[in-house]
Amino acid sequence: MRPIENSAATALAHTLRGGLDSGHGYLGERWSRSGVAPEAEPENIGHRVCKVKQETALTWFSTAFNLRRPRAKDGRLEQLSNFVLALPMLVFAMVAHEYAHAVTALRQGDDTAYMLGRVTLNPLPHIDPVMSILMPALIWFATNGAYTFGGAKPVPVNPRKYRNYVRGDLLVSAAGVTMNLMLSVVCAVVFILLGLAAGLVPQAIPVLHTAQQMMVYGIWLNLILCFFNLIPIPPLDGSHLLYHALPPRAGAWYRGLNRFGYLPIFALIFLGRGLLPILLSPAIIGSNYLMRIISPYSVGL
Repeated sequence: MRPIENSAATALAHTLRGGLDSGHGYLGERWSRSGVAPEAEPENIGHRVCKVKQETALTWFSTAFNLRRPRAKDGRLEQLSNFVLALPMLVFAMVAHEYAHAVTALRQGDDTAYMLGRVTLNPLPHIDPVMSILMPALIWFATNGAYTFGGAKPVPVNPRKYRNYVRGDLLVSAAGVTMNLMLSVVCAVVFILLGLAAGLVPQAIPVLHTAQQMMVYGIWLNLILCFFNLIPIPPLDGSHLLYHALPPRAGAWYRGLNRFGYLPIFALIFLGRGLLPILLSPAIIGSNYLMRIISPYSVGL
């Protein structure tokens, strides 16, 4: 589930990070405009011009929600605390994605994943120590918490076992991205419920605020996984969907790109910074839309 400063590629893994300086007010400004002296300030402030930093309770990567981008001067402890909130949502999004592939393949007649114990939401059979844990951590801290990304073990399938090859391949390929899209909506609903719960249990506001932060990560990371996997580059899910729309000869050549493994994907991530934001624009639009819906239910501290 790659955002970079001054580029819409920031969106690929941009997540919740604290508030953007929404603006600065200056004590004494009212006096300078009206000519009327303000009321006396405390002795430690006096009448000096002082900068007042304003923060928001709920933050997001869009300027519409008063977000700032992660900065290099952010402390390691702050980066670690945010990574602790983001990692469970990323892992669950990846596990649910692979589970959807496995259970759909089983329903289409392929029991390969079932025999290997992959038809489960237990993360252990799905997690790859490098792709699911190490790589997200390295990317997160190497970029000062600007973004992260990762993957789970691909679910093995045998399309020859599908009762209907074309229908089975299309359904199995679409299952993972559909799951991530649904989870982004579920996270939005949970965010709203947490906000409503804060009015009933005010003493739990700190805990509910943290839970809402995790839901924001869940919205963004699931949308990123959804639309990134729809990119029609083998072996991503989108390539299977495009393959069946191509003429036989072109489809065979296109499917042959699988022999390069993940090299085309890494090339897109590291070299296609101009193209990637365009391909992921639906994730940005979708996340902004959901944030506008849920922001009134934000729990402030």
